[in-house]
Amino acid sequence: MSTHGIDSAIKLASNELAFGPLPRVLDVVDRAVMQAHRYPAHGAPGLRDALADHHGVAASRVAVGNGSVGLIQQLCLGYVDPGDSVVYGWPSFEAYPVFVALAGGRAVAVANAGETLDADAIADAIGDDTRLVFVANPNNPTGTALGQNDLVSIADSTPQDALLVVDEAYREFVTDPAVPDAIETLGDRDNVAVLRTFSKAHGLAGLRVGYLIGPDHVVDTVDRLLVPFAINHIAEAAAIESLAARHQVARRCKETTAERDRTIAVLTESGFAIPPSQTNFVWLPAGSASVALGEAMERRGVVTRVFPDIGIRVTTGMPVENDRFLEAFDEATAEVGAAEHWRTS
Repeated sequence: MSTHGIDSAIKLASNELAFGPLPRVLDVVDRAVMQAHRYPAHGAPGLRDALADHHGVAASRVAVGNGSVGLIQQLCLGYVDPGDSVVYGWPSFEAYPVFVALAGGRAVAVANAGETLDADAIADAIGDDTRLVFVANPNNPTGTALGQNDLVSIADSTPQDALLVVDEAYREFVTDPAVPDAIETLGDRDNVAVLRTFSKAHGLAGLRVGYLIGPDHVVDTVDRLLVPFAINHIAEAAAIESLAARHQVARRCKETTAERDRTIAVLTESGFAIPPSQTNFVWLPAGSASVALGEAMERRGVVTRVFPDIGIRVTTGMPVENDRFLEAFDEATAEVGAAEHWRTS
């Protein structure tokens, strides 16, 4: 802040939930801390049972990891040999190419169609050497989502010796009924796994809890690569309690998506082309103006996530934070002339 001569700043860069953990979750955490001198049960069996009950599946179909990103690492290490290809849309979650490289695989990044994953191109890119296909639905960083026909088309194009991984980190923020729940739509397939997380909707990003729903053989594979005690007992207790508070979590998500939609509406009314978001963030397709626009907003105390020459991702915060973003955006676009690059009217 001192660099820019400002007194305060807001962080809208990491897609964190604007709300903190639920009070009842904090109570559980306080009690769990008293057992911090004890090792947790490896694999968080209590959480697996709670998730199995929540989703109506057998516990043998549930895996847990150190955030969903930890499970992505486990999947790449478990399924990808040197030279194998891994297919995903791009831009998408930045961890995909990192862990493909770690496993020695060949990344096949399929260009998005506008701001949305290109389902046909992803399906066409799947080859005989493909072992994993990642589909972030909704997609990060663009916030857009595929409909059921497109998702099923990719699943149909994934051979039995490859695994389709549907990354649903933002599922709880989906408001469009045309966007499918992959667990319900593809959950009976032997080569499909679905990722979810407690980092976003549950507001537990700092506790690092993610999970996978998939066939028993996939769970067995990722379990063999789970770091011992990757889910500590404090995180497990918090996740179980937050899962039990699903109605309260849903209310917070509803408040978040209402603010998301309000922010998009203001930007759209000002003439900017903003893609529809099914997440807890807004995507600004600013192209070559992205860096200058992001820096101009940061000078005004609004920190966003800039993707150079592509766009800017802005987390939905509390109403006062979103208002501050809108004000900073208005001033910043005027300063750097960003409107010339992507304004539609």
